[in-house]
Amino acid sequence: MSQTKVLILDEHRGAPPELLAALESLQAEVHRRTPGETLALAPGALGRADVLLVSARLAPATVKAVARRLDDEGQQPTVVAFADHDLHLLGSHIQAGSDYLVPPFYPELVRARLRTCHERAELGRTLEDVAAHAELLSYERELEIGREIQLGFLPDALPSPEDWEIDVRFRPARTVAGDFYDVFELVNRRRLALVVADVCDKGVGAALFMALIRSLLRHTAEQSGLQSLIAADLLNETHVWEEQTRAIPVVGATPLLNAVVGTNNYLTRNHIRQGYFATLFFGVLDPVTGNLVYINGGHNPPVLVSPDGSEPVLLEPTGPAVGVIPDVTFSLGYAQISPGDTLFIYTDGVTEARSDSGRFFGDEQLIKQLTEAAVRGEELLDHMDGALGEFVGPAEQSDDITMMAVHRRTAGAVPADRPVPQRRDS
Repeated sequence: MSQTKVLILDEHRGAPPELLAALESLQAEVHRRTPGETLALAPGALGRADVLLVSARLAPATVKAVARRLDDEGQQPTVVAFADHDLHLLGSHIQAGSDYLVPPFYPELVRARLRTCHERAELGRTLEDVAAHAELLSYERELEIGREIQLGFLPDALPSPEDWEIDVRFRPARTVAGDFYDVFELVNRRRLALVVADVCDKGVGAALFMALIRSLLRHTAEQSGLQSLIAADLLNETHVWEEQTRAIPVVGATPLLNAVVGTNNYLTRNHIRQGYFATLFFGVLDPVTGNLVYINGGHNPPVLVSPDGSEPVLLEPTGPAVGVIPDVTFSLGYAQISPGDTLFIYTDGVTEARSDSGRFFGDEQLIKQLTEAAVRGEELLDHMDGALGEFVGPAEQSDDITMMAVHRRTAGAVPADRPVPQRRDS
């Protein structure tokens, strides 16, 4: 027990004389304090304690408070309760997890007993560490399973209409994400749905809502699309005209509105207490004409970039985030994607990416990079990845990042055997 540091805890700074004599013969460094004195000491003034010898007359809760204070300062002393005559008082301390020391307090017996207590405490801590590690591994495995399930909700391959390129980058900040995207065909393959959304918050809760919202949107849109197709065929009418004589696909607008309104109403009716909501951009594209009808529910405005150097077009919000306001009205927005144009859809993980100094990437830098890139599709996403990586540097990714590039090719711009775009998760 040479150089062992012992803190004796008692309301009267007391201890049996035989115990003190045994510790002295073992050359232990002994300090005696009351619980009040110990807890009142300033941080760093406690000193080192290898063994915390506590009087059995103390309440176990008091002992725990002192042990917690030592733990806060990085110490894990072996806690041993001692008693001289009132041995029945040791029971509550043993139940609380402390070891015990009883007479006779002969030096060799005390040495052996404290060594046994120390080894038992070390074994207990080791077992706790092993259990904690096993629990962590189990939790990590559960997260990995959650990640695999979540990735299953994302399309394995993206539709590739003639003369169109659609590419996506999806980079979660954690194992599971609140961002999601979807691309699927509607109304007998006449229309193409484009979805990019961001559930508030990150982690497991956001991922669960991501799966729910994605399923609601797709199922409702597909079912409504079939109904719209039947109605349109009966009327022999697939387009209506707005004031500016721009064609608006009725068979695209109906499933779009039904999907977003229905999802919003379901969330506000059943899950508003959870406090989750999603910003989303949901567009329905006519690949033949390039007409796009969309709802932007509180999402970052997608950017429509033309190769002629004209000012980029921002597709601003047409309604609030989904899952916030019951029975809210969502308006439709309209855009035209001409040959050579690229529509860039993204989540706020792009504009809110932070540099090492804490600066945001921002909207201005986003527009600047998009207009200066002079590339399309997957090349554009490569360019944006590079720009973000250079801006962020060694800083940790703070939010999920999703980017989608929808490019309409000009005639003869790309060979006809371009492979079907695959999901790119990074």
